[in-house]
Amino acid sequence: MNLFFEESGDFKAGAVLSQQGEAYQVEMQTGKRTKVKARDVLLQFTSPAPAQLLTEAQSIADEIDLDFLWEVAGEEEFGFAELGSEYFGHDPKPHEAAGLLLRLHGAPVYFYKKGKGRYKAAPEASLKAALAGIEKKKQQAQIQAQYVDELKANRLPDAIKSSALQLLFKPDKNSIEYKALEAACSELQTTPQRLMLSVGAIGSPKELHLSKFLSEHFPKGTGFPAIAMPSSPKLPVAEVQAFSIDDVTTTEIDDAISVTHLDDGKVRVGIHIAAPGLGIRRDDAIDAIARQRLSTVYMPGDKITMLPDALVESFTLAEGRTCPAVSLYATLDTRDWSVISTESRAEAVPIAANLRHNDLDELVTEENLANGAGDYPHKADIALLWQWVQKLEQGRMAKREGFGLKPEQTNRVDFNFYVENDIVTITRRKRGAPLDKIVAELMIFANSSWGKMMHDHGVPGIYRSQGGGGGGWAAKMQVRMVTHAAPHQGLGVDQYAWSTSPLRRYTDLVNQWQILACIEHGVTAPLVAPFKPKDADLFAVVSAFDAAYSAYADFQSSMERYWCLRWLAQEGARHVDAVVLKDEVLRLVDIPLIIRLAGMPQMARGTEVKLDLIRWDEIDLTVEARLIEVASAPTVPDDEIAISESETDTESVSE
Repeated sequence: MNLFFEESGDFKAGAVLSQQGEAYQVEMQTGKRTKVKARDVLLQFTSPAPAQLLTEAQSIADEIDLDFLWEVAGEEEFGFAELGSEYFGHDPKPHEAAGLLLRLHGAPVYFYKKGKGRYKAAPEASLKAALAGIEKKKQQAQIQAQYVDELKANRLPDAIKSSALQLLFKPDKNSIEYKALEAACSELQTTPQRLMLSVGAIGSPKELHLSKFLSEHFPKGTGFPAIAMPSSPKLPVAEVQAFSIDDVTTTEIDDAISVTHLDDGKVRVGIHIAAPGLGIRRDDAIDAIARQRLSTVYMPGDKITMLPDALVESFTLAEGRTCPAVSLYATLDTRDWSVISTESRAEAVPIAANLRHNDLDELVTEENLANGAGDYPHKADIALLWQWVQKLEQGRMAKREGFGLKPEQTNRVDFNFYVENDIVTITRRKRGAPLDKIVAELMIFANSSWGKMMHDHGVPGIYRSQGGGGGGWAAKMQVRMVTHAAPHQGLGVDQYAWSTSPLRRYTDLVNQWQILACIEHGVTAPLVAPFKPKDADLFAVVSAFDAAYSAYADFQSSMERYWCLRWLAQEGARHVDAVVLKDEVLRLVDIPLIIRLAGMPQMARGTEVKLDLIRWDEIDLTVEARLIEVASAPTVPDDEIAISESETDTESVSE
């Protein structure tokens, strides 16, 4: 006797060797023996042979018309043998019954399984819907295969072109386009990013990096909604002629300086900060935009501003205009450059000039300042400021050493990037040059002074604090953002509140509101300031800003690395000079490109070497190089390659 039975969802046939109660010992065609329970047996037959039955059953199943079978089945539940008599017109032979069962079981859209060998025909409406779904999937599979073929042939299907960015950064993994892209990448052994670049869905690696950043941080785009611009407030006009010092690319001019000689031989230095806080109010439409963006995003050759261009234009300290500003005046005794008094005001400040580093850096040198050489605007004012800021720096360094830190190294080399028509120029610029130091020291002075003023008035603000934390050295020196006055040991100040860039940092705008409350309301400022003591919303601002500012800085660093690689291609660089920073980490001499050279022999910091650049990749921003020559001893001064602990907080005149 032979059995046709179901085992683990499959139909099998074999010869019975023995029977014990409700179980059979069955030998399969392969010689394997298995135990079959009686409840799993669907047919008992003597002929044909089990293997032949399965072959003939499959032939019968292939010939059965499903639509006709569904019509014959009716609406009631049935057993396969019952339907066999109706379908074949006679009691089905073993191979016919088995074939019918195979067909029923293989068509779950037409027939619902109700038990062992029992089924029920699907309702007409359900069947039509299911068949339509199957047809749709077939068509989608055909379209998907077509997309795969086109991608493999280096052609871009229109459907993928229109959704390229979404497919790369926020894909619907169930979509035809994504499945086609994934399949094509698998067959071509490449990544989605590289394939999209290859077929022209993304114009360049630069566009790829920018699009990835925008999809995460600016999913709705970088444009601004149409909103009403605030009018400039009426303010008393300051009796000064202020000037700013910035890079040539700077458009958000936040700060300017003035020098006034008083009748008693004293000097009054004014630090004037653009005052969007006089036009923007907490929780208004513009504040909502600024709070969402939190900072201007910088990258070589471009930027995404925190505030709308029209508002920046209204409040930027542009040459030839009288601009709303928050001013900090310091009255100085020029005999020892001590600060006699300070005063803060909200006023309109005449801006006489916007000076640019690109025009003045070669003229305003320490040597020229010492001997009075050179001819440039505001020469006398710059010479006077230079004397004062050196005293300010000395005072900070003394306090820094009092905190137990070494003197800050401020003459390391910085690099400026200029991009025009996708041609990049990278220039070296030593930090600590006179104009740099003048602006940096005055901004540190203002941030520290206004931080103290908020503290003295009992008004909370957003402070940068460094040092004094628990844990090891790195933890102690980590810069933290807090809402109360606390020392910044790296800068050598008792408190430091970012307040001098309100056009491009939301923390500075918040602090400007708090400072204005102190100026206008004095001792009652805690009652009327936009952010009251222990305001939970201020902590939320701190948390959000910290995260966004870090992400923006990472993006800027990535884009600078991208432009360094573009510079290599542009200049045809192959053999390049580099300097050892530490262990296996080097930096090129001409550009700020960091390379990790695994297995490099240990060399002293500052050792200059020559590298052979083997290849670099503008997509994953990697560089492969090999060492070809080593100088006999360190040739680059250690302070030129040092990274100071406080550099992320040092005020910079460059964007």
